[in-house]
Amino acid sequence: METIRNWLPPAMIAAAEAAWLGPGAAWAGEAAPGAAGAAGAVCALAVQTAALGHRRRTPVGALAWTVAASVLGQLSWPDGYLGIGTLAALYSLAVLRPASVTVRAAAAVIGTEWLLSLLRVGPHPALVPELVLSTVVYALCAGLGERRRQWLAGRLTAARRLATAEDGRRRAGETERARLARELHDVSAHHLTSVVVTVDAARRLGGSRPGLRAEALAFAERTGTETLTALRGLVGLLQDAERPGPPQPMTARMRELVAEFGRLGRPIATEIPPDLAGPAAEAAWGILREALTNVLRHAPGTAVRVCLRRSGGQLLLAVDNTAPRPAGTPRPAAALGAGRGIDGMRRRAAAAGGRLTAGPGPDGGWQVRAALPDDTVPQPATTAPRRRDALRVQRLCDPALTAAAGTLPLFVALADMENRTDTGHRTGVGRLAVLALLAAVHALPLLWRRRAPRAALAGVLTAAWLWPPAVACSLLPAPMAQFLAAGLVAEALAVYAVAVYGPRPAGTWPLALVASAAVAAVLPVTAGADGTLGGLPASWTSALVITAVTWALLTPAFALLWTTGLAVRRRRLRVLAREDHALASSARQAALAADAERRRLAAKLREAVLDRTAGVAENAAHGRLEDVADAARSALAAMRELLHSLDGADQRGQRLAPSPTAADLGALCRRLRAAGRDVRLRGLTGAAEELPPSVGLLAYRMAASALDAGDRGPARVTLRRRRATLHITVSGVPLAVTGPVAERLRVQADAGEGRITFAPTGTVQVSLPVSPRSTPTQEVPPSPHM
Repeated sequence: METIRNWLPPAMIAAAEAAWLGPGAAWAGEAAPGAAGAAGAVCALAVQTAALGHRRRTPVGALAWTVAASVLGQLSWPDGYLGIGTLAALYSLAVLRPASVTVRAAAAVIGTEWLLSLLRVGPHPALVPELVLSTVVYALCAGLGERRRQWLAGRLTAARRLATAEDGRRRAGETERARLARELHDVSAHHLTSVVVTVDAARRLGGSRPGLRAEALAFAERTGTETLTALRGLVGLLQDAERPGPPQPMTARMRELVAEFGRLGRPIATEIPPDLAGPAAEAAWGILREALTNVLRHAPGTAVRVCLRRSGGQLLLAVDNTAPRPAGTPRPAAALGAGRGIDGMRRRAAAAGGRLTAGPGPDGGWQVRAALPDDTVPQPATTAPRRRDALRVQRLCDPALTAAAGTLPLFVALADMENRTDTGHRTGVGRLAVLALLAAVHALPLLWRRRAPRAALAGVLTAAWLWPPAVACSLLPAPMAQFLAAGLVAEALAVYAVAVYGPRPAGTWPLALVASAAVAAVLPVTAGADGTLGGLPASWTSALVITAVTWALLTPAFALLWTTGLAVRRRRLRVLAREDHALASSARQAALAADAERRRLAAKLREAVLDRTAGVAENAAHGRLEDVADAARSALAAMRELLHSLDGADQRGQRLAPSPTAADLGALCRRLRAAGRDVRLRGLTGAAEELPPSVGLLAYRMAASALDAGDRGPARVTLRRRRATLHITVSGVPLAVTGPVAERLRVQADAGEGRITFAPTGTVQVSLPVSPRSTPTQEVPPSPHM
C-alpha cells in the first residue's frame, strides 16, 4: 500500500506528460523538437518521476530535483514540456513541512520559473500574463498543501490524545493498585509502626516507669481507632468514584503530625508556612509522614529538623535527622516496613510533578529533599490562547485564494491586450491600474471567508457594484464586463465558504440564490454602463433578458457549490465527532475499569486487613498490652502481604515463557491477520538470522509496539540487514508516530543505542546496531531507610 501511494501519482503524471509530448503536442500544433530536444525531455520526465517517488520521504530534495528536471525539460522543448510535476512536489512539501519552509520553497520555485521565462523570452510585455499565472498557480498549490497539512496535524493531535487515553485505560487498574499501595503503606508505616514501637518500649521499660504501660495502652487505643477509621475511609474512597472536593488546608495537619511524633520523645524543629493547601501540600504531607516514620524505624531518638518553604513557584521540603545511636542499641521496628519507603516518597513526588532525593548527610545522618510545583502561588497573568475552530485554522490557503481571485481579471485583460490587433481598443496602463485596484477590492473580503463567511460574501457582492460606475466614468471600457466575469471566482469561493464555515449552514441556501441574482444583475449593468450592450444601444428589455438568462445559468452552479460546501462540512464534522466519541469512549472505559478495580481492592482490603486492625483498638481497650503488639504485627503482616500481591510479587515458582525475538515477527503478523488486520512482513529470512538476543528481542518489541498503537488499517513490517545494522520499517501505523507510543519507541531505541525516525504519513523507521555491546549491570545497594 505504501509503495502504491508513493509511485502511483508520479506514474500517472508521467503518463499524462508522455501523452502530451507525443500526439498531444502534435494535435495542438506545437513544433516537434529535434532528437536532442526529445532526448532531453524524456530524461527530464524520468528524473521528475524518480524524484516524485520520494516526495513523501524527502520532500525538499524531491522538489529540488523536480525543479531541475523542469528546467531541463523546458530548455530542451520550450513549447512542449509541461513540468506539472513541480506542482505535485510543492504540494507534498507543503503537506509535510512547516509553513516557513513552504513559503521559502514556493518563492524559490516562482523565482526559478520567472528566471527561466526571462532567459527564453527576454523582458517582453507578452511575458507578464505568463508570470502572473505561474505565480498564482504556485501560490495556490502551496496554500492548498498547507491547508491539508493543518488538517492532518489536527487528526494526528486527535490520534495522540486517543492513544494517551487508551494508554490510560490500559493502565487504569495499575494506577488504582499503586494508589492503594501508597495509602496502605502510609497507614502501616505511620500508625501501626508507632503502636509497635510504643508497646515494645512500654514492655521493656515497664519495670522502671510504671506509668508508661497506661500511656502505651491509651496511645494504642487511640492510634488503632485512627487506623481503623483511616482504613474504613480508604474502603469508602475506593467504593466511591466521585471526584475529590476543593483543596483542604494542610498546615494544621502537618503541625499535628510533627507534634504526634514529638510526643513519642523525638525532638523536632519545624519551619512550616501558615497557608499550605493544594496537591503540592498534600504530597508534602505524605512525604513528611514517610520521612518521619523512617526516622522512627531506623534512627529512633535522633534530632529531626523539618523545613517547608516556597521558592520560585515550588514548595521545597527538607527533612534532616542526625546520626543514629551507636551500634548495639536495640532497633525494634527495623524489620516492620515493606521495603518501599523511599520509593514510595519518590512516586508521590513524581505524581505531583516534582522530584525527590534522599541520602546520607554530612554528619552521618539522613537527608530528604523534595521540590514540588506549587500551583497555589499566584502566577503572572497570561493571555490564554483563543480557541479556534478546527475547520477554520489556515495561514496560506486564504491569501493564495484571494490572490488568485484578484489576479484572474488582470490576467484576462493582459491576454486580451496581446490578442487585439486594433490599437484603438487596447487597454492603457492607467486603465490596467484601475482594473487591478477594482479586482483587488473585489477579492479582498475573501480573507475573512472563514471567520465571517456571510460578511465576506456581502463584501464581495458589494465590491462588484464598483465596476459599473468605473465604466460609466470611462475609467474602464465596456468590454471590461468580461474581466469582471473572470473575477466571479470570488463569489464562488464566498458561497462555498458560507456553507462550510458559516453558522447554521443548512439554512443558508437562500444566500446562494441571492449571490447568483446579484451577479446576474451586475454583469449586464457593467456591460451597458457606457450606453451600449453587445455593440447595440442598451435597453431595459435586453438588459432584463440577459439578466434572466445569466441568473438561470448561475443558479445551478452556485447551488452546486453550496451543496458541495455543505457536504464537505458535514464530512469533516463527522470525522471530528468520531474522534471525540472515541476519546470519550476510551475515557469512559478507563473510568469503568478504574471503578471496577477500586471495588475489587476495597473488598480485598476489607477481608484481609480491617478485622486485624480492629483487634488493636479492642485489645488496648481491655488492657491487654501483649495482645496489642501481636494484633499490630498481624495487621502489618496482612498489609505487607496485600502490598506484595498488588505488586505481583507472588510469581515465585512459575516458569516464564521465553521472550520473543525478531524471528517471531512472522507469528505476530499471522495472529494479526487472523484477527482481521492485513499485516505483511518482508525480509525476515536472512535479516533475523544470528542476531544477538538483545537486538532480536528489541526488534520484536519495537515492531509489536508500533503495530499495537491502535491502528486498524493495513500495515507492513520490513526488515533489512546491512553490514552491522538492522533496519526495521513499520508503515501504516499513524497512531505510532506521535503520543505515548512514539515516546516509548524512542526510549526503546535509545536503550538499544539505535536511531528512530517518524514520518507524519504513519511510518516508523528504526536502525539498530547488530554488534553486541556489553553494558555493565550495576547492583544498587539497598538504602538503610528502605
